Amino acid sequence: MATGEATAAKVEAGDLSAQRRDEQRLERAKREREKAAMGGLWSRRDVMGRLGWVLFGGFSLVTLLSALRSAFPRVLFLPPSTFKAGFPKDFALGAVSDKFTKDYRVWIVRETDGFYALWAKCTHLGCTPRWLVAENKFKCPCHGSGFYRSGINFEGPAPRPLERLKIALADDGQIVVDKSVKFLFEKGQWGKPGSFLKG
Repeated sequence: MATGEATAAKVEAGDLSAQRRDEQRLERAKREREKAAMGGLWSRRDVMGRLGWVLFGGFSLVTLLSALRSAFPRVLFLPPSTFKAGFPKDFALGAVSDKFTKDYRVWIVRETDGFYALWAKCTHLGCTPRWLVAENKFKCPCHGSGFYRSGINFEGPAPRPLERLKIALADDGQIVVDKSVKFLFEKGQWGKPGSFLKG
């Protein structure tokens, strides 16, 4: 009796595994039919998987580019603050030299008793004024501020005169202008040594 039950259990287990194989085969066939019916469209699992890889790849690329960018620091190369402007005889008496305006934003003015250097930066918003020879004044093209040849403001919104820069004579006899040292009229600095070069 026990043997008969064991045999029946084996046959039943064999039928059960065969039934499971049939069900799996039918499920696979059903999936294949559904996939064929979709016409090559991706399933939700495919879309989410590919989206995950795209996001991972994008993040990795940004990280790599950031690491490469940090190897090349941003350095701003500025021209030197001190430059030689030439010999005093190169400047005409009573004239404003604007040949250093483009490279250094500096005007050099020669008066009867000497030289001074003005920084070509409007004291209103920092635009570069123009020297108008016919009108004998500096005029800012942005908002109309006007400055006399001395640098004193007389029209427009500029709140104060132009700034003078340090001017001196080098050992070789050339005029040297130092843009890092500024003299402000409103602080009474235009009379200080370095704000004017006698000669």
